[in-house]
Amino acid sequence: MLRRFGNLENLSQRPWKFELSGGSGLGMGPRTWGEWREGGGQSCWALALLWLTVAADLPSAWGSSGLRQRHWPVPYRRFEFRPTPDPYCQAKYTFCPTGSPIPVMKDDDVLEVFRLQAPVWEFKYGDLLGHLNIMHDAIGFRNTLTGKNYTMEWYELFQLGNCTFPHLRPEMNAPFWCNQGAACFFEGIDDIHWKENGTLVLIATISGKIFNQMANWVKRDNETGIYYETWTVQASPEKESTTWFESYDCSKFVLRTYEKLAELGAKFKKIETNYTRIFLYSGEPTFVGNETSIFGPAGNKTLATAIKRFYYPFRPHLSAKEFLLSLVQIFDAVLIHRQFYLFYNFEYWFLPMKSPFIKITYEEIPLPNKTLVSKTLGL
Repeated sequence: MLRRFGNLENLSQRPWKFELSGGSGLGMGPRTWGEWREGGGQSCWALALLWLTVAADLPSAWGSSGLRQRHWPVPYRRFEFRPTPDPYCQAKYTFCPTGSPIPVMKDDDVLEVFRLQAPVWEFKYGDLLGHLNIMHDAIGFRNTLTGKNYTMEWYELFQLGNCTFPHLRPEMNAPFWCNQGAACFFEGIDDIHWKENGTLVLIATISGKIFNQMANWVKRDNETGIYYETWTVQASPEKESTTWFESYDCSKFVLRTYEKLAELGAKFKKIETNYTRIFLYSGEPTFVGNETSIFGPAGNKTLATAIKRFYYPFRPHLSAKEFLLSLVQIFDAVLIHRQFYLFYNFEYWFLPMKSPFIKITYEEIPLPNKTLVSKTLGL
């Protein structure tokens, strides 16, 4: 099963080299933002999500008997290692091309911590998605003694479309997923990129000792949290609404890191911090099975056909005519028939969709409070 996910040979062969080094850990310099996230037909589906969101704002679930009791939200599954890559999974833009090891700081070094945020796919669309509050998050560090700057972020290895929807390969019965996300660390902060259309703001000051402890935690977090999850799935937009599934994306990595820093003793400034979230709204999800139980020799052929039919309109590399037809099919499945199949933790779930179906929000999540976090954070 693991072979279907990933494009990293093993921990020592990762392009971002997250082992700690005794030196400065120099990389190849800051990457060009033209070598960013989205390529080819994948960006079309990002725009399609926006279209679907707008359409959803305009004025027969697949059941399964004998379901086991569920506790919501379903916990994100962690792993002991990253899987061997499948050559089929290819990224148009190399993941973390200028990645470098995280340097080991002296315990008494003083580092400034920066909140970094900029519009997604700025290299293609400028500030367009910024006006819609669709933002990418990262963290910056500056060693005040050496003057060196660093950027740390977490994002998709094979672009967002591949992390959100599978490939339907004719030679395979099951949908084929190219879904991994990973951390990237490199020397330098592209001040112009973050300041021009986004945010570059000082949020904390930490010691070199705290930085080194954080670096060790990042390595463990990155080794065990291997796949990207686009969607947050909730029962409704209400604040007290039940959350069925949590997303696992760039902003969640940043939030986890902030919480860890607070646990280690960092004191954050009191400033407003907002994050982009993409929501699906549904009734209680129904677990329908995994790859073997659905698509295996003794699988449910009717369900297998339904899942592949659902994902078919999301296939990449469409002509303009095919893309428009696919939008109509997606509208019919999600908004008219209220159906969505979610792949989470290597399992398939049926979501009985309900209004407002899908929404992109930009909501405040406060910086952590040291006292509260130290009582609740277990990692």
